[in-house]
Amino acid sequence: MLRRNHQLTQVIARTTLLLIAFCFTPVSRAQQPSPTPAPQPVAPSANNPQTQPPTGADAKRATPDVQSQQSQQPAAQAQAQAQQQSQTRQANQPPVRLEDVPTFDQLNAASGAQSSSQTSVPRQTTAAPPPPASPTDRRVVVEPAPQDLKLSVPPVAQDYRAQPQPLPELGRVGVDMTEQRPLTLREAIELALKNGKDIEVARENVRAAEFDLLGARGAYDPRLSSFSYYERTETPSSSFLSGGANGAVTQTNAVGTLSLQGLTPKGGGGYRFDFSSIRLTTNNQFAALNPQFPTAFTFSYTQPILRGLGFDDNRRRVEIAKKNLSLTDAQFRQRAIETITNVQRAYWDLVFALRNLQVQRDAVKDARAQLEHNRRLVSEGQLAPIDVVAAEAQVAGFEQNVYTALDDVNRTENNLKNLIAEDRTSEVWNVAIVPTETVTPQLPAVASLDDAMSAALRSRPELQQSDVAAAINELDQRLAREQAKPQLDLVGSYGAVGLAGALDPARAVNPFSASSELTRARINQLITTVNGLTGTSDIQLIPPSPAATLPGFLVGGYGQSLANLAENRFNNFRVGVQLNLPLRNRTAEAQLGRALVEGERIKTQREQLEQLIQVDVRNALQQTRTAESRLRAATVARQAGEQQYESELRKFDAGQSTIFLVLERQTALAAARGNELRAQTELNKSIAELQRATGNALEANQVHVSVR
Repeated sequence: MLRRNHQLTQVIARTTLLLIAFCFTPVSRAQQPSPTPAPQPVAPSANNPQTQPPTGADAKRATPDVQSQQSQQPAAQAQAQAQQQSQTRQANQPPVRLEDVPTFDQLNAASGAQSSSQTSVPRQTTAAPPPPASPTDRRVVVEPAPQDLKLSVPPVAQDYRAQPQPLPELGRVGVDMTEQRPLTLREAIELALKNGKDIEVARENVRAAEFDLLGARGAYDPRLSSFSYYERTETPSSSFLSGGANGAVTQTNAVGTLSLQGLTPKGGGGYRFDFSSIRLTTNNQFAALNPQFPTAFTFSYTQPILRGLGFDDNRRRVEIAKKNLSLTDAQFRQRAIETITNVQRAYWDLVFALRNLQVQRDAVKDARAQLEHNRRLVSEGQLAPIDVVAAEAQVAGFEQNVYTALDDVNRTENNLKNLIAEDRTSEVWNVAIVPTETVTPQLPAVASLDDAMSAALRSRPELQQSDVAAAINELDQRLAREQAKPQLDLVGSYGAVGLAGALDPARAVNPFSASSELTRARINQLITTVNGLTGTSDIQLIPPSPAATLPGFLVGGYGQSLANLAENRFNNFRVGVQLNLPLRNRTAEAQLGRALVEGERIKTQREQLEQLIQVDVRNALQQTRTAESRLRAATVARQAGEQQYESELRKFDAGQSTIFLVLERQTALAAARGNELRAQTELNKSIAELQRATGNALEANQVHVSVR
């Protein structure tokens, strides 16, 4: 009863206002009063309640179907009438000229003048004639463009009609919804660090840096080389003393050499050890030993005195390899921190997407309940059928939100799976991930800005990488200064030789002495004859020459030669200084200058990096505090939205509200719930961002990084 009385009161009030407005409307002389059309019957609804049918000679009671058609036809009729008037004006309108198009300044001035005239001058029913147009006059063209200037745009689904059919299931592509895998944030981080491709690449970079260090140290590995060959030479003789028979000396050699050389890690010195052994056969008449086994060894060492004594290129390479290994360690830590942060973001995004899907499903449930309620009221004659259409539109809109939220769930779940899956064939792709971590409703204890900056400057891997770059630049400067010094080296060597061979009986006699034995015998015979004739012995006989023999330690085989070498019977040594002084060393000066400039550049980049880290820390701190405040405000808004929606429902049931307001409250409540849920997840994401900005993501998540 109260509802009907309220509706009757609204009808009387609106009818009175229409009569007053009609009576006080001014009519100008230029306008003739047109016949007033018969009032159309108005369907009763919550926005326009009516309890009595319209009066008049042609008045008929409208059925619910007729009421629904009447609410949709006026818009189509008005559109057709406006199109007909537009075509009439286009036929009488002259062509549009370029100079008639107004500028932006004229449009702004015209709009300002029009707004001022509307506020100060009463509305007139007659319009003043336009001023005569000049060739340079520009006017605002309100008529449509000519027909030949229209764009030919194809219609988009012009005859499409939505067919009534059941909505698709709430499933995800390639995911068995019956197979669900609970997953905590800790497990997600462990899987990402274990299976993540970025982490695996970072590990391989560390291993590559280890091999680079091993290769740099290989410069000090000793190098052993050997060279063996057989040789036969035949040399023509140009002297009787060459020992060659038949005018040539023929020799055959079996040579074997062994060399060991390397560098010392300290001092920059270099050593070399050479050993050689030969088996020599010859037809030289003066060679008493045939075959011969000469052996020799030589040890030499070169020690820099100025350039290269304290630092050289090999030691620089080793130190740079060590620094690069430290650099890859810092890069690995940075990659691990980024992976943890990305996993946390993806995890909380999935939490939000799943809960938002539930919020949208609850909104659809509430909208459908309201739709059924409206249908009951229509069947009872308390609401117009158009209000059912409004409720159906609300349900359809919420259903669209459900499938949009489902798409967000699919996208965020795939993003998380991409971080934790081992490869594309992993079983995790086929199951539905169910996050079990609860959303943190409040912000943990956050340090002050100074403490956060100190932690960031101490733990951020980017600063460690900058320190490594500065250390490498110092090594370059040190080497450039060494190369600018003159080269002065101390050179020393020591060697020994050994020899042994078989004694040739045919060549055991000295050929020079053997050729004079006959002469000595003839002379002694002559001396004996002379002494016999004179009967005296004044002339002495020539004594025989002593036999020419070789020392016994030279007679033997290859073993005897090695023994002679080991006993160091025959040795030699050499000591000297080698000086290399370039007149102008511009290459070293240029390298030193470039290294100094590079150091200044690294220093400037370090200052820039510290400034960027400060901005990052400030933004992260502000983001966490803002997220906490947004969460509190979103919670209050959600609670207020629930109360307003329940109150609006009670008012609607009592006849004091409209379905439009109920649906507005319903939409606002769904949005408030989504905002609260987003604020909760944004708070957790801001905490993860703060951990990344301060560089303590590993410690906060209890992750120990071991790269070797």
